[in-house]
Order: sequence, then structure tokens, then C-alpha cells
Amino acid sequence: MAAPDLRLPDSEWRARLSAREYEVLRREGTEPAWSHEFNALEEEGVFTCAACATPLFRSQEKFDSGSGWPSFWAPAGDDAVITSVDFKLGLPRTEVRCAACDGHLGHVFSDGPRPTGRRYCMNGVAMRFSAA
Repeated sequence: MAAPDLRLPDSEWRARLSAREYEVLRREGTEPAWSHEFNALEEEGVFTCAACATPLFRSQEKFDSGSGWPSFWAPAGDDAVITSVDFKLGLPRTEVRCAACDGHLGHVFSDGPRPTGRRYCMNGVAMRFSAA
């Protein structure tokens, strides 16, 4: 089942999100490495989009990448996130966005663990956590 389309005017996002959340989710910012408590979180549960509450990642797929950002080897479902190539740093990177609200979450790299070999490197501020 596809995630619902939740695209709102910028003024609505500014009203709903904190300044840090808005900077990352709507302006494609990046929080500093090692700055979010989700990086070390080991509790069982689900990580949801901070903007729209869509389930994005599960703790079962989380791993310590040593990068300073919460990292996962797979999203919660095939239609939880969308990806596209960006060239903001000059070289191509694969950006990860929430499939429901189009919020920027982070990037995915091909240096992750098995079984996918992927490292979904996410901004903690772009997510919320619900314990199982």
C-alpha cells in the first residue's frame, strides 16, 4: 500500500515544524554528526517521519555505521521512502525523502552491511521514535 501524498504549502510546514526540523526536512539541511540521540539508540521500535508520522525505518534494520548519524540497512517498507540523485556537493549522491510528505531525510550509500549492502544515513531530527 502506497503512503498517502501529504504535500503542504511552505507556510504550513514552518508552522508545524521546529526550526531545526524545518531546516533539514524542507530545506535539505544536515544536522551535525554525533548530535542526535538516535545515533546511539538501541531500543526496539519504529522511526517515523517527524513531519507526517509515516513509518520510515525499524530498529531491527538499524546498525552502528560509525558515521555519526542514525543508519539503517533497509527502510520499513518498499514505499516508505523515495530516492533521487542530487549533485549538491558536486558528486552524485542518492538523496532519501519521505514518500508521503517529500521531506528530506538524508542519503543512502552502497557501503552498508548485508543483506542489502546499503547504508541509509538519516538525520535524527527528521524522525521521531516510537518504542515497541
